[in-house]
Amino acid sequence: MKKILNHPFLIKLLHWEYWSFNMLYGPIYLYWFVLCARARSFFFFNTANPSIKNGGFLMESKKEIYDLIPERYYPQTMLFTAGTPVEQMIEQIRAAGFAFPLIAKPDIGMRGLAVARLADEKEALLYAQESQVDFLVQEYVPYENEIGIFYYRYPDKSSGHISGIVKKEFLAVTGDGKTPTRELLLRDPRYILQLPMLEQTMQHLLAEVVPAGEKKVLVPYGNHARGALFLDDSDRADGKLVSMIDEICKQVPGFYFGRLDIRYRSWEELKEGKHFSIIELNGAGSEPTHMYDPRHSVFFAWKEIIRHWHILLEISMQNHRRYHLPYLSTASGLQMFRENAAYVKKIQPGS
Repeated sequence: MKKILNHPFLIKLLHWEYWSFNMLYGPIYLYWFVLCARARSFFFFNTANPSIKNGGFLMESKKEIYDLIPERYYPQTMLFTAGTPVEQMIEQIRAAGFAFPLIAKPDIGMRGLAVARLADEKEALLYAQESQVDFLVQEYVPYENEIGIFYYRYPDKSSGHISGIVKKEFLAVTGDGKTPTRELLLRDPRYILQLPMLEQTMQHLLAEVVPAGEKKVLVPYGNHARGALFLDDSDRADGKLVSMIDEICKQVPGFYFGRLDIRYRSWEELKEGKHFSIIELNGAGSEPTHMYDPRHSVFFAWKEIIRHWHILLEISMQNHRRYHLPYLSTASGLQMFRENAAYVKKIQPGS
């Protein structure tokens, strides 16, 4: 019976956090159209974050977003265009003083697709050769902890709010000194879903036997689609943290709504604004990812999505009225979706 329940299809069916985007959002699409009617635009969201392409809904450049953030808050990052000679890339990495391991990811990302940890120059060369899109190479932030903080600020207000915090636990196994990593993964339904990807990217590690009591992180970044466990830590949003995050976000021009993914050393140091790094800042397309906590029901998720849609609408409409910012036209909005669909095909595994 356990073997049947651990079949990937049933794992996805019985745990809503693994549902497809359309399956999760389908029941509440009608409400989205109600909001569009209020704004008199299907693509109102671009005015939520005026300095980010499409408001950060789709097809925005991560490098352009990093360029908006004060440099001290994020890891050193380099942009490489698709087709850059690999020797040239390695020379630039060396000249910048980067030390391996490094993180590589598409400049326009999508739910952790094509994000990779590069252990050495050989892996960097392979990543560059296989990439069909512009990509970033970034210093690896060694802090063990990662969270996502959802932030918003109304344009007519001087201070912002934290509407959710998600704690991320990376895909990892704890060894017993005798069982291969692959068998350890098969004991957890969350990891069973990741096996196809792991077999493509790190098959050599799956046969390893991790020493007893040792914890081995297999995917060192907090993407839900890559096996990370998301836990709702929203109750930790005290006044000190809100003030610190608000101060940072107000230094990012034209940013009012989105999620900051942050790695940090300790919680107290984070609240003091010390020993942390913003590894990504996401805009209007951000999900309130604290909803993916397995303890929450799908009804909680729908409530949180709708709540954040409401905030997105109000901020977008305020910026539209106050600064006379035009909404994205229907033609441009549809083109954005077409470009995104074509782009995703390029960064999907096996493309």
